[in-house]
Amino acid sequence: MTLKQYLSLYLSIAFAMLFGLALLFIYYSFSNFRSQEFADRLKEEALSDIKLFVKIQNIDKELLRTIDNNEVHKLYNEKTLIFDTHQKLVYSSVPDALIKYYPSDLAILKTKSFFFRKQNGQELFGLVYKTKGNDYYVIIAAEDIYGLSKLRYLAYTLLLVFVVGCLLVGGMAYLIVMRSLKPLDILRQTISEITVQELKTQLPENRKYDEINSLSKSFNQMLQRIEAAYQVQRSFTAQASHELRTPVSRLSLQLDNLLQEQHPKNTQNYLTNMHNDVQQLGGLVESLTILTHIYNKDYYGESRKVSIDEVIFNAYKVIKKQFADFEMELNIVENEDFVPNLEIPTQATLLEIVFINLLKNAYLYADNKQILIEIKQENKTAQLQVILTNTASKIIAEPQNATSLLTDAFRRGDDTQHIPGSGLGLPIALRILKFHKATISYTQLPPNLHQFVVVFEQN
Repeated sequence: MTLKQYLSLYLSIAFAMLFGLALLFIYYSFSNFRSQEFADRLKEEALSDIKLFVKIQNIDKELLRTIDNNEVHKLYNEKTLIFDTHQKLVYSSVPDALIKYYPSDLAILKTKSFFFRKQNGQELFGLVYKTKGNDYYVIIAAEDIYGLSKLRYLAYTLLLVFVVGCLLVGGMAYLIVMRSLKPLDILRQTISEITVQELKTQLPENRKYDEINSLSKSFNQMLQRIEAAYQVQRSFTAQASHELRTPVSRLSLQLDNLLQEQHPKNTQNYLTNMHNDVQQLGGLVESLTILTHIYNKDYYGESRKVSIDEVIFNAYKVIKKQFADFEMELNIVENEDFVPNLEIPTQATLLEIVFINLLKNAYLYADNKQILIEIKQENKTAQLQVILTNTASKIIAEPQNATSLLTDAFRRGDDTQHIPGSGLGLPIALRILKFHKATISYTQLPPNLHQFVVVFEQN
């Protein structure tokens, strides 16, 4: 879940809780108001009945029932019971449907003079009516069908308002959060486009004194410090490798001249070992020079479309001059429906370095000094794959992490003490491929096959 969704969700939940509590308070208040209002109506009816009873009880109780049942403001399913001073029932408005009451209700009326409660869907109200010399206890029950109907309608209305309100607030919260965090999207997009060659990129700033603008300013200051440190490091490496080139070249040339002369066997072996060490040192200096200029477009020229097989053949020619016994077989896998598009936008000089390093590794590690290269494309829109396969003994003991381990700087395969190299070939290849938005992966296949797969995007 994204930050925008989290904030929108939390705002919506907070609103739903507060809004729900407010609606519950409204419902609870109206429910209490209805109960109190109905209790007052029951009290009025009870007083009306007892007063009428006291006036006409000596005339005719049936007349009282007739008057009571035909009252204009009679409540729904209303029943009235009247007890005398000795708590004896002296009147019932509906003889065949007595109100269910408890002796404790009359005891309560003695002390509190009235009570009100709900019972079996009805609401009961009791009071004491005092006259000259006599006390009467009145219990009246009725159903507030109209009040309860209004209460149910209010509940449905409040529920609908709650659902619609939460949906509207949720949508509005998301839109507000989206609008508020839009500068963060701009920052994220700008940051994602920053590369080693684009360290001078600056994030947008404004005159607002908010957290996002402060973050932009701090990030721009950090970029400036990183760019300055990177320039110092690259400048030092470039100068150091450049200064080392001359003495290393001189040593190599002098050793070449010495090796052409006749020397005792021990001296010849010493000179040969020294020559190999100087050659390895020269390769290391050349690798450092390449690393300092990988992201400098002006150093290698502008990108152009080149055929990948041409790049591979040029790299093979370079290796063939060093190792005359090295053999390469190149196959272009063609489909029936289309011919693979071998052209990719690249800086040919840089890409040749990739395949020079890969071919050199293949020669140094291969048992038979041979390599098979296949170029294929599944369909017209698919990525272009270059698969390099050779046979050799096990290179690394952890095949599941082989790609990441072999592309670490100065990391070499197992049992390679007898193989010359600096451990920078594959890391350099990886950096150049990343610069071209390409990928490389390594796989060990049984019994002794080794594959490097280079994948190029062509869009």
